[in-house]
Amino acid sequence: MIVRMGLLERRPDVPPAEFSRYWRDVHGPLAARLPGLRRYEQNLVTDRSQLAIDHARGAWALDGISHLTFDSRAAMGTAAASPDMAPIGPDNDRFAVLRGILVTEPNPVVPVADGPLVKRMSLLRRRPDISAERFREEWFGFHAQAVGRFPALAGYTQNLVVARQAGGSTDYDALPVDGVVEMWFRSVDDLKAAFSSPAAEVSQRHALDFIAEITTFLVEVRRVV
Repeated sequence: MIVRMGLLERRPDVPPAEFSRYWRDVHGPLAARLPGLRRYEQNLVTDRSQLAIDHARGAWALDGISHLTFDSRAAMGTAAASPDMAPIGPDNDRFAVLRGILVTEPNPVVPVADGPLVKRMSLLRRRPDISAERFREEWFGFHAQAVGRFPALAGYTQNLVVARQAGGSTDYDALPVDGVVEMWFRSVDDLKAAFSSPAAEVSQRHALDFIAEITTFLVEVRRVV
């Protein structure tokens, strides 16, 4: 599977409630027409605080993260070249600023439990002295095992960034994100307790070895497809 994530900020002249409504009721059905789309979720940001984590935060001020799943990069490319893609960009500009697109390969570590759940997403940037290969090795290896031991964890998926686009550029410096974390808990209290646990102490010490920034968001998940 391959996942295409869009990083969205609402336009300054669009009120938060209108951003939410337009994305769900107008833009969502438009994007849902893409051929080969297996799953489409909108992650509406409800909290931008660095909740329950002590790590350097990036400058991202997002209002939403789209999450479109395809069978492969070829299937995603077919969708991008289809006539159904043509109106999506201009429609996006009516309510949001697209800060960038991330193409990711998901690595499910802990299966997502049945809801209702609280979801937290994090954008990761590797340390400048750490290569992309080393980042993947550390993140998919010891770090995945450490986070998987969090108490009350109701789901954990790592999304490794394999391609990016921002402002017409595909260079790393244009969109310096190496991974996107998806974590699920039964409640915010469970989330806070998990990040206060001994398992979290281990994972956070390890994170300092290879991650420069962790930018966290609580999100409301809206399933479109």
